[in-house]
Parts: sequence; structure tokens; C-alpha cells
Amino acid sequence: MQADTLFYVAVLVMSVVIHEVSHGYMADVLGDRTARLAGRLTLNPIPHIDPIGSILVPLVLSITHSGFLFGWAKPVPYNPRNLSNQRWGSALVGAAGALSNLLVAFVFGMVVRFGPMYGLPPEFFAISNMIVVVNLLLAVFNLLPFPPLDGAKVLFGVLPQRFQYIEAAMEQYWMVLIIVVIFAGWQIILPVMSLLYTLFTGYAWPIGL
Repeated sequence: MQADTLFYVAVLVMSVVIHEVSHGYMADVLGDRTARLAGRLTLNPIPHIDPIGSILVPLVLSITHSGFLFGWAKPVPYNPRNLSNQRWGSALVGAAGALSNLLVAFVFGMVVRFGPMYGLPPEFFAISNMIVVVNLLLAVFNLLPFPPLDGAKVLFGVLPQRFQYIEAAMEQYWMVLIIVVIFAGWQIILPVMSLLYTLFTGYAWPIGL
């Protein structure tokens, strides 16, 4: 495996860890200490690593030269019954992960945008660019409104209670939905990523990819 691929995997793992820890922190702020008691409010990647999503999937995608790498960490546990805000709590917890990735993408997007005028080395520019792309991918993908993605938690968290049966029905077929999203969702994901990338970095998509 090439060095740039290894670094991509490292960026991916840390980005999904930030994503999951943000879920846990939001739940903690709203009164649920499940993640804290489980020792999951840490940026140490070891407690968050999922053998399949954090290691096997990125490795297989790399070996098969799929053109993109993707993965996930173990979900941070939380108990929605403990949330102080029962109306919006689950939606806020669900949105926290994607928002954290958007924040990371924005910060490093500013590095990509303004770095050259301050003489930053090309290697730092390339690393920042990679971090932007990975975090935009995680944010946009996870905001798709299909279980078990965060977008479903946000959507059904704001919809009236009478629509919850739809979420329950969709959760029964979550694996099928994920496969459909992975293979068909790029028509939505890539245009949104391209727009956000340009807004954050000032460059047209793609750059240095």
C-alpha cells in the first residue's frame, strides 16, 4: 500500500472518530452520559475502531483501486430517553457528527484557500486538501436521510411523531438501503461535495485529487 493511501486511511479514521465523538458530546450536553461512561468521549482512535469499517473496507477499496476510500467507526452509544430535549434531542445528536466534519472541512478549506499566499509548502497544501475532501464526503454521505445514516435521525427527529413508523419500516431494510445509497447516491453526493468544496476552498472541484 502506497504512503499516500496509508495517510488517506489515517485521515479517514481520525475524521470518523471526530464524527462519532461529536455524537457522544452532543448527547452528553443534552444529559445522556452513556458515551462518557463507556469511555467513548476520546479522540484516541482505538476504542472507536470497527474491524470492518475502519480496517477491512478501506483496505479492500485500496487493493481493488476503487477510486475512492470510505469507512466508518463503531457508533458511539447513547440513550435517547436520557436526553433533556425529547423533541429535538435525537435530531441534534444525529446532526452533530456531520456538522463536526463540515467544521473540519471549513477550517482546512481556509488553509487551502489562503495557504499559498503565506508560502505554505505544497505538501501541507495537499494534506489540507485531502482532509477537506474526506470530511466533506463523510458529512454529505451521512446526511442522506436513510437509516442508519445520521440524516434519517435528523429527518425523523424533526417530523411529527406520526411519521416514526416510516423510520421503523426503513430500519428493517437498512442494509439494502445502504447498498443502494453507496451505488446510486453519488449523483447527489458529488454535486453537493463539489459545491461545498468550492465555497470552502475557492477552487473548482477537483484539485490535486
